[in-house]
Amino acid sequence: MGVRAAVLAVDAGNSKTDVAVLTAGGQVLAAARGGGFRPPAVGVRAAVDNVADAVARAFADCGASGVDHVSACLANADFPVEEEELAAALHARGWGGTVEVRNDTFAILRAGVAEPRGVAVVCGAGINCVGMRPDGRTARFPAVGRISGDWGGGWGLAEEALFHAARAEDGRGGPTALARTLPAHFGLGSMGALIEALHLEHIDQARRHELTPVLFATAAGGDPVARSLVDRLADEVVAMAGVALTRLDLLGEETPVVLGGSVLAARHPLLDDRVRALLAARAPKAVPLVVTARPVLGAALLGLDRVGASADALGRLREHFA
Repeated sequence: MGVRAAVLAVDAGNSKTDVAVLTAGGQVLAAARGGGFRPPAVGVRAAVDNVADAVARAFADCGASGVDHVSACLANADFPVEEEELAAALHARGWGGTVEVRNDTFAILRAGVAEPRGVAVVCGAGINCVGMRPDGRTARFPAVGRISGDWGGGWGLAEEALFHAARAEDGRGGPTALARTLPAHFGLGSMGALIEALHLEHIDQARRHELTPVLFATAAGGDPVARSLVDRLADEVVAMAGVALTRLDLLGEETPVVLGGSVLAARHPLLDDRVRALLAARAPKAVPLVVTARPVLGAALLGLDRVGASADALGRLREHFA
């Protein structure tokens, strides 16, 4: 008869899926990695099939036949109706007695705080913000792009940089060094050549994200246009954090504000310094911190919270992922 572990933690993002099987005492019995989780592109069944492959390998490694609780933090779970649909799909697999699905931003938040209390702003390919309190109250945004009022993220920054560089070269906009640095990254001599290469897919569209670090380097070199984009991103980060803190009545007490995702975790000085300065002005008691821990840690901690694990168990789990 197989081992019945306490928690199956799932962190499923657009590019990869991490799972971990653990005991109520915080011991990690097995872990596995799978591909990206993209229900909008492939459908819920196919997306969950991808998770199932990683879960099957983790269960096989530790001899588990199931768990008491499944804690899943999933990309593209942006609305309660999506969380419910995905929770039903996971429950149907029979992995655990109970299933809780949250947006994957909650995993980064929980990974960065000592208890389920605080706010997280995540800036990777996109941008999102969530907050939580131990009593179960949460704050969140739809975070599905411009139609939900979002601006920022690595993909959005690259797009804005291309926009300004193109207009600088053809005269519709003011000058910016981006017109030189962006094409130079791909070994090209002009924005016209870069635009053509992207349009004809001589350069894979997915490589646009490579332009975000170029933008930051150009801003650090003193270019006003690039600097304005970095400043605007800092403004957006603090706007989201401030709203979440307000919704949760946390402005008046010391509260961690977790900064995560590839763009914020890189700690570009211009961005990091401005975020901290603006946050200090808007929420003086907020405590900003950058988290680089794997998000599956957060999903696992949320699972241990749910099964009532001890503080020692939470600490043991953190030590494993340290």
